[in-house]
Amino acid sequence: MAARAILLMGPTGAGKTDLAVELAAEWPVEIISVDSALVYRGMDIGTGKPSREILARVPHHLVDILDPSEPYSAGQFVRDAVRLMADIHARGRIPLLVGGTMLYFRALTRGMAVLPEADPATRAGIEAEARERGWPALHADLAAVDPVAAARILVNDSQRIQRALEVFRLTGEPLSHWQRATEPPAPDVTFHRVAWGPLDRERLYERIERRFHAMMAAGFLDEVRHLFARKDLAPELPALRSVGYRQLWAHLAGNASLEEAVREGILATRHLARRQLIWLRKEPDTEWMESLDSAAPARMKAFMERSFSR
Repeated sequence: MAARAILLMGPTGAGKTDLAVELAAEWPVEIISVDSALVYRGMDIGTGKPSREILARVPHHLVDILDPSEPYSAGQFVRDAVRLMADIHARGRIPLLVGGTMLYFRALTRGMAVLPEADPATRAGIEAEARERGWPALHADLAAVDPVAAARILVNDSQRIQRALEVFRLTGEPLSHWQRATEPPAPDVTFHRVAWGPLDRERLYERIERRFHAMMAAGFLDEVRHLFARKDLAPELPALRSVGYRQLWAHLAGNASLEEAVREGILATRHLARRQLIWLRKEPDTEWMESLDSAAPARMKAFMERSFSR
């Protein structure tokens, strides 16, 4: 039987984790988290991380594997996921990859360019320019040398602007040139894709707002305050650019009231969900399921049965 894996993709707040836990109780699957924030220890409430009880009962790979001071990239995710899928297949089980970091899904299924390693000196130079001129100005610089990449990157997306400029300055070739040279990292694996989430964007936004307020009630601010108190963490780190964390960090730094931070956190999460939905609509051979439809669980069960019978 050919190796296979199931991709359970969806926007933030759609209920993917609860569904995955239910599926793991019924099918011989092992869950691999596809989430750029769940990899970090001590970031539990704001990421919607499964509880300790759930993780003990249904282990999730690639959860709590790094300290927030450490970077994690799409390339590292692909290497980890390919290794884990091979181990899971060797145990006679099927990988169930669950999450909303669409870049990771795409890198795993379509491949990604072998880009140069990060160069601290180059990055420091770019950050110094950004402090002096602002990220929109650097975005304009990027548009001059790589209009294809610039068209895909928002003018205030500092992380992606920095990386695109870094690649160009290190190699003399635009990032978009490198990204065209890709090979699937797991060519022998057949991926079965499902998109799980409310098709009505407004209903999703309502869920996101309720969820954010629930996280605040559960101690999200105290969680960020604990990270803020550490002397080795800074808001530029990938972990602390996560939605919610970035806004509450700004509040603790005295740059926003708590009310403003919560409002901006909800808005940023909504924007994230919108981007995730846009990515999902571009995914080929994906079965869409309306997560708020009462018939959705039965449809998902039928999907699993078809996937296992092939």
